Amino acid sequence: MAHDEDAEAGATALPRGAHPRARITDVAARARVSIKTVSRVVNDEPGVREETRTRVRAAIGDLGFVPNTTARSLKTGGQDAIGVVIDAISDPFFADLVSVLEDLAAERGMSLLFASTGFDADREREHLQRLAGHQLRGLIIAPVGVSAQELQVLRRRFPIVSVDRVREGIDSVIVDDFAAARDAARHLVEQGHRRIGFIGDDPAYPTNSARLAGFRAALDEAGIAVDESLIVGHPRSRSAMASASAALLARPDAPTAVLCATSRASIATMDAIRAAGTEGLALISFGDFELADLFTPAITCVDHVPRPIATAAFQRLLELFDDPASEPRRIVLPTSLVQRGSGELPPRAAGASTLLGAES
Repeated sequence: MAHDEDAEAGATALPRGAHPRARITDVAARARVSIKTVSRVVNDEPGVREETRTRVRAAIGDLGFVPNTTARSLKTGGQDAIGVVIDAISDPFFADLVSVLEDLAAERGMSLLFASTGFDADREREHLQRLAGHQLRGLIIAPVGVSAQELQVLRRRFPIVSVDRVREGIDSVIVDDFAAARDAARHLVEQGHRRIGFIGDDPAYPTNSARLAGFRAALDEAGIAVDESLIVGHPRSRSAMASASAALLARPDAPTAVLCATSRASIATMDAIRAAGTEGLALISFGDFELADLFTPAITCVDHVPRPIATAAFQRLLELFDDPASEPRRIVLPTSLVQRGSGELPPRAAGASTLLGAES
């Protein structure tokens, strides 16, 4: 019925500077259909021609309409939930980031609504659609496939802060991936290494691309030709990552050092090292991980620490609550290299006996 459908899409007062929320009646007028037809499309019900369904979805996208799944039960605003969308909770970096955000929100009597994308752009958009229907107070996201334009539409509804990646027109909290990876590769060069491998994600992934570019820059400035066969892009399951790392390290001309572009890659590479009993390999991890200091030698890492990133993102979100129309900011946090031993190993010599492995 029209009354109920309007209640689902009912607008609430938005902070100063935000645009009014699109209503289901606006979508119906734009698509030249009835409110009931819009409701059927939103709920993915049968009985709507494909041409009409396409037209309604286009109107939904143009207007930034999001069904309000909680409007019936809300008597007043009372928005206290922050949405958080990340890659995967199994990733050590994002697991810690969510934990910090949860603590910060709890201190202010707020809650988190959490979702993981699994690096899937379609799944990401589904989560955003669902979360936006809960009258979020704000959103913190590590975007995968969602575009700047899509996030800007959502930003009309509530403040958004991007972490770990940049989207134009959206506030972001990042580190300088290029510079941090360049400095890590430089460090390996300074230890005397000339055959240096890079183990990372899909090169098309922006974070990985910046780190790979920094790696290349360090070798180039040292006059070292980049051996493309030593650059490994791996799948994201731990076993597949370990297999890719093992294949690289088993080569007769294997690298004497590797830069792992993520903590996931580092953990998988350590699996491969331990399984093969690889000796004397120098390794730097971009990002710390649990038990990294219990290996022998302990793992040298770029301190891509979740706590300051989460804290800065949450603080920026609080600022946007008060001033949602303020100009987007790009906050770049510093990193440093934590030297624990694995990144300080010299190139392997014949008969070397150094072994990277967990302490017993």
